[in-house]
Amino acid sequence: MVEPIEIFDIVNAEDQVIGQAPRTRCHGNPSLIHRVAHVLVFDEAGRLLLQKRSATKDVQPGKWDTSVGGHLDPGEDYLSAAVREMQEELGISETPLTFLYRYPLRNNFESENVATYLARHSGPFTFCLREIDAVRFWTAEEIDAELGSGVLTSNFEEEWSYWQAWSRRYPVPSGSPVALCAGNPFPDLIKCFNADRDAG
Repeated sequence: MVEPIEIFDIVNAEDQVIGQAPRTRCHGNPSLIHRVAHVLVFDEAGRLLLQKRSATKDVQPGKWDTSVGGHLDPGEDYLSAAVREMQEELGISETPLTFLYRYPLRNNFESENVATYLARHSGPFTFCLREIDAVRFWTAEEIDAELGSGVLTSNFEEEWSYWQAWSRRYPVPSGSPVALCAGNPFPDLIKCFNADRDAG
């Protein structure tokens, strides 16, 4: 069976759509900026779910990557893509997402504009066996120990640096309950951080 050709919207530095191109042209041509949605899925203990990319993937096969990540379909917005990818990759539906941040991912292989969301879900997960070999929760200490080792994708290592920077902006005192929750409006997340801090 012939795989359908994936088409991406091509955007400029301001994230405005300026054209379209197939995936095969976008990967390997950093001049073609395209859009990606990520979701960081945390459990009740504050551990982050990572997925192990299939060994048959054309990009960074066999490495541990962001919980959920996928390209936007033409005309799709970031949130819709995040919801769709979460369902397709992990079988998660009807779980609220909180927008965290956007960032430009640039390397010698590709250029992506990334929007990252947070979800709270402890499983079970029904992951896509065609794209993912395994999923498991990692502590921050486990992730930090593998940085630069080649176990994690370079894209996730960049994502991890953005998450840590975001976390430093909203610190939680040591010993406080886990301060992670998800709600569509960003203030819901801040309320959870403040409530957990007060409870500590």
